[in-house]
Amino acid sequence: MAEPAYQRLDVDERRAQLLELGARLFTEHAYDELSMAQIAREAGISKALLYHYFPSKQAFFVATLERGATELVALTEPAADLPPAQALDQTLDGFLAWIEDHRETYLKVMRSSTGHAEVRELVEGVRAETAARLLDGLTGGEPPPPALRAAVRGWLWFMDGACQDWLEQEDLGRDEVRGLLLGTLAGAITASGHAELLAKLAE
Repeated sequence: MAEPAYQRLDVDERRAQLLELGARLFTEHAYDELSMAQIAREAGISKALLYHYFPSKQAFFVATLERGATELVALTEPAADLPPAQALDQTLDGFLAWIEDHRETYLKVMRSSTGHAEVRELVEGVRAETAARLLDGLTGGEPPPPALRAAVRGWLWFMDGACQDWLEQEDLGRDEVRGLLLGTLAGAITASGHAELLAKLAE
């Protein structure tokens, strides 16, 4: 009896393989250039099997982004016992290292966020989690003053813009970008009227 054209894998292994393939394909091609039939051919499986794992191209696209976001959040999670300054350094280093290694993926996500509601929700979710982490470090877990909250959340938008410029122009080093981000965060906190909290970032 002839062997099937595709390799038999267990469910989790097959899904992981497909998500890895998706991350590459959606980086190399525009969303509208790909079809489920093309993706299935690239994966060496039937289109029916691909639909078994992902009900639509949109669902597959979002799943690949969620996988990357989960990896990014895990890599930027600082050790629980670190003081705020070291925790921020660790988070920024992890974030910048990840987007430098996944340049095209990050740029594609940021550019897609205006046109795809699911991508926008994913990006906003990562921003919200990052803002909550920063604000907890600054306030010791207390509810942040509104101006401080707005300053930190606004700084995260600035950070994405600065990182896009860095990756697109390629004329700044990672340490220079890191210094720029730390400096503008300090400026945003100062402008919010809570410069006294900067002492926490200097500990």
